[in-house]
Amino acid sequence: MAQAAAARLITRIVDAQSARGSASVVLTGGRNGNGLLAALSAAPARDAVDWSRLDLWWGDERFLPDGDPERNHTQAREALLDSVPLDPARVHPMPASDGLYEADAAAESYAAELAAAAGPEDHGPVPTFDVLMLGVGPDTHVASLFPESPAVRETERTVVGVHGAPKPPPTRVSLTLPAIRSAREVWLLAAGEDKAKAAAIALSGAGEVQAPAAGAYGRARTLWLLDAAAASQLPRDLYPPASA
Repeated sequence: MAQAAAARLITRIVDAQSARGSASVVLTGGRNGNGLLAALSAAPARDAVDWSRLDLWWGDERFLPDGDPERNHTQAREALLDSVPLDPARVHPMPASDGLYEADAAAESYAAELAAAAGPEDHGPVPTFDVLMLGVGPDTHVASLFPESPAVRETERTVVGVHGAPKPPPTRVSLTLPAIRSAREVWLLAAGEDKAKAAAIALSGAGEVQAPAAGAYGRARTLWLLDAAAASQLPRDLYPPASA
């Protein structure tokens, strides 16, 4: 799945750069997100991307010190970013806990950075990302939006501080569903048997407060990228018809 997703992402970035001169992608962490980045790093076609014309953002971050091995930014650097010629000014990590901010202030700062990058054509306080990637947790959480949490109910702000998350670390910073839905394409990544129930729930009409993955969709396209194990509990009507 990681290799297939990496190939899709290369194609999407190249297409966006050909059409508009640059591309913007929102990265996700976790097992699936980091697996995709590692596959992208190893892909021979990665050199088709003009890395100097790529803007990178994050969907969420663990509110830990800069360089902490558990931060999504740190893991992304190790998996891919340090091995490609990115423009540092176009890489936008979320603030770390050893900076000038508490989590809520860090969220406000990142929201301001997003708003500054948005143009009139975006019609809102967030750039229109070409691809926004999300890992899907076994409980259906995406980014750091957990079921029934205050963060998943947010409808006005684009970035929020998350407190008391049910998995460590408890303090995080996350895009909200309105910000996620500003993307042209939202890709949801799930691999492994432990993700099967979450995928089935999210794709079976669940509400976004109870199943945040159900509320993550793009303006033009929503793509679920699953391996066979993660797809094993999907309703039969979601399977493509068998070929003759």
